[in-house]
Parts: sequence; C-alpha cells; structure tokens
Amino acid sequence: MSLSLFLAPVGWVGLAGAVGCVAWWLVEKSRRRTHAVAPGYQGDVLLPFEQEFELYHNALSLCSMKARVCLAELRIPYASHPVDLIETRCYENIRPAFLRVNPAGTVPVLVHRGHPVYESHEQIRYAARHAPAGSPALVPTDASLRASMEEWIDRSSLTDDPLEHGEQSAGNAVPGLTVPLFAAMIDRIAVWKIVEGLLFHIDRRRPLVFLALKFRGLEKLGAFTPVLKVLGRSRRQMRTHLDALEAQLEKSGGPWILGEPFSLADVSWLVVFERLAQVDNLHVFVGGELRPACTAYWQRLQARPSYREAILDQSHPTVRYGTKRLQDAKAADPRLREALEGKAEDPGLRLGPAS
Repeated sequence: MSLSLFLAPVGWVGLAGAVGCVAWWLVEKSRRRTHAVAPGYQGDVLLPFEQEFELYHNALSLCSMKARVCLAELRIPYASHPVDLIETRCYENIRPAFLRVNPAGTVPVLVHRGHPVYESHEQIRYAARHAPAGSPALVPTDASLRASMEEWIDRSSLTDDPLEHGEQSAGNAVPGLTVPLFAAMIDRIAVWKIVEGLLFHIDRRRPLVFLALKFRGLEKLGAFTPVLKVLGRSRRQMRTHLDALEAQLEKSGGPWILGEPFSLADVSWLVVFERLAQVDNLHVFVGGELRPACTAYWQRLQARPSYREAILDQSHPTVRYGTKRLQDAKAADPRLREALEGKAEDPGLRLGPAS
C-alpha cells in the first residue's frame, strides 16, 4: 500500500475530528452566552429560590467577602451557594447553570425573593435597606455622614478594568497586588481547566495571564518585568489610598471611618485589609509605627464577629495554600521578597512581617 493511500484515511479522520471540535465549541458557546448586566436590583428577572435571601459567592473573591461581611453584620440569614473561580478550582462561573444567575459570569450575586442584585457595592446598600427589623443600622441618618460613607465605599470598591484605574480606589489597586497569590495558587490548577477560560470567558485576558503565571512559576516572578511594573504601580496607589484612610481615621477620632458609627464604609474596607493579609503584603503598608491609625483600625475590624463568620469560617484551602506558598518562597529567596514587596523603590520599607 502506498504512503498516500495510508495517510488519506488519517487525514479524513483528522478533518472530521476538527469539524467535530468546532461544532462542539459552537454549541457550547451558544449555551454560555455572556453579556454585561446593569448593577443593582433586577425586578424583571426571577430566579428559583428557597430562602428570602440567597448569595452566590466565592471564598477568594474580594466582592464576595464584602457581601458576606455585610450580611453577617446585618444578621441576615441566607442560603449559601459557593461558586468556584479558576483560582479556587475551575471556571464554574462561566458554565450555563451559573450564567442563568448572572450572564456576566461574576460573583457575588445577592438574590432577594428570587430577584438578583448585581455588583457588591449595590448589594450591601440593598441589604442595608431591606434588612429585617432589629438589624443593626449600617447607614447613618445624618446626611453629611451618609455622603462621607458613600465616598469611602466608592474609594474601596472595584470598578470595570481595575488595573487601569487603581488611582480611583483601593479596590482597584488590589488586583495588581494579588498577582503573586494567583501565581502561587495556580500551581494547583491543571492547564486544561485554564483553557476553558480561553474558550468561553468574557474577558480572555484573564486566562492568558493565568497561563503565563502557570508556566512562569512563582519562583521566577521576581524577574518578570510586566508583573513587577504592575506591582509597583499598585503599591503606590494603595499607599495613597491608605494615607487618605489614615487621615480620615485621625480626623474622625475613630474607632471607625465615620467616628462612632460602624457603617457600610467599614464593611467595604475590611476586605481590602484582608486581601493585603492574604497576599502577604499587609506588613508593607501597616504595622508598628507605619500608619498607626490604620493598624489599630484593622485590629478592631478583626475583633468583630462578622470577621470570623464571613472570612475566617469561610476560608478556602487553596487560598491558604497560596498564602503559605508565597510566604515560603519569599523566605527562601530574599531577592524574590524584595522584588515582590518593593524594597528597590522604597529603601526605607520594612520587609519583615509585622509583629
């Protein structure tokens, strides 16, 4: 038999396989249609529900942590629906079941009597307005205090394309600082799971970044110039936001951002500090004589029952693994530590963890 006759069936099989893959992708893509959603309450959308309040959330997600802290502070019971992101296991958030809950594929989603509320900054406001009688008041009645609260909520929140707008809020400065944690966590995630994001994610830049981190590895991150530029810019932005918070805490006299009342502003900032701890960068910004008002503020936040209920009791093993791996890698390589914590840009920076 000639070689050409032997290869002909193989070629047809390959072509049939390629056609089958494209057909599968087209069908699956039609099942995973994504689009942007308007923030806030969606009165025209009705989802199946079992309890008055339900929450679709992820353990790592900054905005999910914010929603959980708010519900805990308001003492609102809710049905919990954990949703995996690729960082914690897989792209559950871009699969058909969840896209019926939120076509944008983002968490958290607060559901009230079947109607979804999108975007965490809107969710906490909505929850405060619709909390049961007897719930603590997280919104001050004084108009000037309410205006200040809104300003500090905005200054802590994530917006669209956060890496390009870190000067607007501490929430937007957080994703850049989280890159080393992603690099540590993605070690546990198979490549084929990340490829699912390339095929179906609404923003393909994210899975491309995760693939780059997967193949680069945490230990070589200190020589990865694009990442170091993002980290440096995000650190400078976070310092600016924390300097403003330090001034506000001194001005209000504490113990909280608005003074005596604990508000939605404090709910929003609690999770910013928690993320800095998760990425093993908290000591870069607070501790000892470094922003003492913020340091004491963070200690008070950790003492609140909502911190244990919404953060500690819902921590994820992959996040804990990532934080520990990041700490170990920096301890083993001082040059990596200096690169990730910014010693070169700030020679006076304390690199040791806060005591």
